[in-house]
This record gives sequence, structure tokens and C-alpha cells, in this order.
Amino acid sequence: MADQDATSAPSRFRKLQGELTKARRMLAFLPTSGRPARFLDARAPRGRFQAERAKVLATALGMPELREFVIGTYVLLYAHSQSEVVLLSLRHERQLQYGLQDFGD
Repeated sequence: MADQDATSAPSRFRKLQGELTKARRMLAFLPTSGRPARFLDARAPRGRFQAERAKVLATALGMPELREFVIGTYVLLYAHSQSEVVLLSLRHERQLQYGLQDFGD
């Protein structure tokens, strides 16, 4: 954010934090409120690789369900069960892929 506009970055960051707090409350109440993760049907090799990586992370957490929750211009990728939600990645809508990390990274 600071690279785009250092003057407005703090206020934009605070706004995003507030939106993430609202999303957290919503997902705690209804984990299925996000949309099915669209990138799981990727056709390109890089997209298929990323989809597989996300599935492996979710399975390792014991939460094989992957969904996306749209927050303004950001997309939150999360894994969930009936009672738990784990944030896997957050990306801007203009970014092509999520920044997924292995648990050991």
C-alpha cells in the first residue's frame, strides 16, 4: 500500500483491518458465507499447481473445504470445517495468484 501512495496508506490499511474484522465475525458465524474458491478449476499449469498446493494446505489443517470471501478489492482465501476457519491468504483482486506458504516456510 505504501508503494502506491504513502500518504493514504495508513488510512487504507486501517480500513482493510476493519473489513477483515467484519469478515472474521461473519465467517465465525457462517463459515460457508464465502464463495467456492474459483481458482480450484484452473486450466493453466501454474494455476493447477497453486490449486493443488491450497488443497494440500487445507487437508493438512483437517479442513478440506476452500472458499473465498470478497472484501472490497481484496479476496480472502480460507479453509474451513463446520466450526473453524483458517485464513490461508489475502490478495488484491488485480493479483493473479495467492501467496501460499508451506507451514515450514
